[in-house]
Order: sequence, then structure tokens, then C-alpha cells
Amino acid sequence: MGKKSNPAEIPRHVAIIMDGNGRWASQHHLPRLSGHEAGRKSVKAVAQAAIDHGVRYLTLYAFSVENWQRPRDEVQGLMGLLRGVIREELNEMGKEGIRLRTIGRRQDLPEAVREELEGAIERTKANTRLDLILALSYGSRVEITEAMQAMGREIKAGKLDPEKITEETVSAHLYTEGIPDPDLLIRTSGEMRISNFMLWQISYAEIYVTPVLWPDFGKDEFAKALADYAGRDRRFGGI
Repeated sequence: MGKKSNPAEIPRHVAIIMDGNGRWASQHHLPRLSGHEAGRKSVKAVAQAAIDHGVRYLTLYAFSVENWQRPRDEVQGLMGLLRGVIREELNEMGKEGIRLRTIGRRQDLPEAVREELEGAIERTKANTRLDLILALSYGSRVEITEAMQAMGREIKAGKLDPEKITEETVSAHLYTEGIPDPDLLIRTSGEMRISNFMLWQISYAEIYVTPVLWPDFGKDEFAKALADYAGRDRRFGGI
């Protein structure tokens, strides 16, 4: 028999595909950017809920490599919103013990956004209550491709024996080096797809899909997801 999860068990790492901002805006007869702005309160609420429940790592899929294809005005608005949120919430992150981190192609971001991010990452690096990881200009296939390229360069330079490549070797070349794999993946808005998110890392994650749109996803919805997770029988391929 597989080991039953204790009802009090909390996932160490929760990853969230934040979906539904556009639909929320449409339902409220507002422009799409208003949906993204409304989703900001959910980010804050969920980060606080993660701390309250004892979650150690929280990864939020904030902007994918595919999102650069969206209308220019929307992309610019999102980048401006991101920069503003980081600046406005930096002191609060310090008070709450939140360490800000990113995964993805940070070099793709506008310089002003990148500088804001890097400053916040530096200022919060000693915080230990919650690692808040923003996936920005992130795509899992790009991540894995870049990891393969890096290992190829090491093999060519004689620094890596291809016969000794293990799963740990691959993990060490991903953006998430040093971060434990997610135990729980949450997707809002009811869509049943992974959307090129952490394909390597979520191989044994429990998946929780809710029809709730991201701007309506708060601490109570987060608690529901954790309760569902606590009732799962995690076997990791065993019996």
C-alpha cells in the first residue's frame, strides 16, 4: 500500500499557472490590462497564504516566452505593472521574510524592469520564510534546450563525461538549480493543459485544476488546493 498523506501535510513547493485574467476582464467589461491589475491582489494574497500555511517555495508563471507575441500595448502594460509591483511591495517582502527569485530568460526583459528585479533580488536574498519565484520570459522547452546546450559545451571542453550524465546533472543545468521540484501544481480558470511550464520539474507533482479565474483566487481557494493535496496518495511510481 502507498503511504497516505497526513491531513496536516503541506507541500514544500507549490507552483501556479495563473490563468484567467483576460476572461475576468471580459466578464467585467474591462480592458485586458485591468484583469492583470486585478490579478495582482491574488499574488499578494496567495504569497501570504503560502507563508501562513508553511509552504517554503512558491513559483508563479507570470510571463511566458510565448507571451511576447501578445499585442505590444498589453506587453508594455504588463512590464510596467511588474515593475510597479516590485517597487511597491519590496518593503513588505522584507517584513514578511520573502526572498524574490526568478526563472526564465531575464535578459529578454526591458532594462528598467530587469534593473528593478535585480535590485529586489539582491535586497531580499537573505530572507528565509518564503522563496517567491517568478517565471518570467519562461518556457520549459527553451529551458531544457539551453540546459542541453550548456552540457554540450561542457562535454566539448572535456569537463563532462556524457556517460556520467544523470537526472541530477540535468536538474543542475536548469533555471531551477537548487530549488526542489514542485509537489503541487495549481492551474486556475479550468484549462486542462500544462502550457510549457516546468515540464521536467513537475514529473511527479500533484495537479489541481480549479475553474476559478486568477483574480478571484485568494487565500480560501489556496487552502482548498492544499486540502486536496493533503488527501492525495503520492506513490512516485510505486504501489
